[in-house]
Amino acid sequence: MPDRIRNNRRWNVNDGMSDTEITKKLLSACSLCPRNCGIDRSTGKKGFCGMEERIYIARAALHMWEEPCISGKKGSGAVFFSGCGLRCCFCQNHDIAIGSRGFPVSVERLSEIFLELQEKGAANINLVTGAHYVPQIIRALELSREKGMVLPVVYNSSGYEKVETLKLLEGYVDVYLPDMKYMEAELAQKFSHAEDYPETAGKAIEEMVRQTGKCEFDEEGYIRKGTIVRHLILPGHTRNSLKVLKYLHETYGNDIYISIMNQYTPVRILEKYKELNRKVTKREYEKVLDAAVEMGIQNGFIQEGETASESFIPEFDYEGVEKNTP
Repeated sequence: MPDRIRNNRRWNVNDGMSDTEITKKLLSACSLCPRNCGIDRSTGKKGFCGMEERIYIARAALHMWEEPCISGKKGSGAVFFSGCGLRCCFCQNHDIAIGSRGFPVSVERLSEIFLELQEKGAANINLVTGAHYVPQIIRALELSREKGMVLPVVYNSSGYEKVETLKLLEGYVDVYLPDMKYMEAELAQKFSHAEDYPETAGKAIEEMVRQTGKCEFDEEGYIRKGTIVRHLILPGHTRNSLKVLKYLHETYGNDIYISIMNQYTPVRILEKYKELNRKVTKREYEKVLDAAVEMGIQNGFIQEGETASESFIPEFDYEGVEKNTP
């Protein structure tokens, strides 16, 4: 286990502890995510994220639907972790976000999954919503690298992260892929029960950019290091979107890439938030894109065609999770 974990006094972790003891210490009064629920997940209790200490995964397979520099023609080696510390009411991955779907795996098995994805030709290892498993992920990355895993590691996140937890990942993550969902605190509270989201995500992205620096790409166009910030436009809330883009561009300029997404998909009827029961219109998306051009945003990605479809949501059928599965 690297020194950055062993000697991290903020977590009150002492020298001389085994890897397992360190993990249990970090999870004994869990504060890995901004919810700071304080639950002792090491005893099998579930935190705000809905998960205990054991790692649960819903899918580990080549994923073709990320940004071109992440998926490309090879596919991204996406590992979808169960549970989430944000839990947006509109989440398209709702079943795994609330922890109702997932297969338990050990740290050792997770390290094998990384190696298997490399053998399948993945362009990278893509850790999808793994904040509540950071200590275990670090151990798994260490084990896999000892056995020859050399792929870049992508940390795919809601953006609702603690800087202290992100610091643990320094040197392990090459590419950060966070969301910046809200600049309007009232929307963050309404849809995600996280009024502090704008401030918290802002600090998290600042730390991510500090770690990675500017984006760098290889000769095939795949990203090797850097931060790409995603923003999902919500129906009826383009004002929030314009605020997000303005903040990101004024803060980071061309040091990051911004991915402007129109793929919002209403996967179930929300009686309480009826405005979310439709897709984003072409007019709404073009309004946001036009504003991005006017702001001078140059480094970015946009979506074309019909992306707001359940066909773009992966099947969480445990593919690649159990040993010897396809």
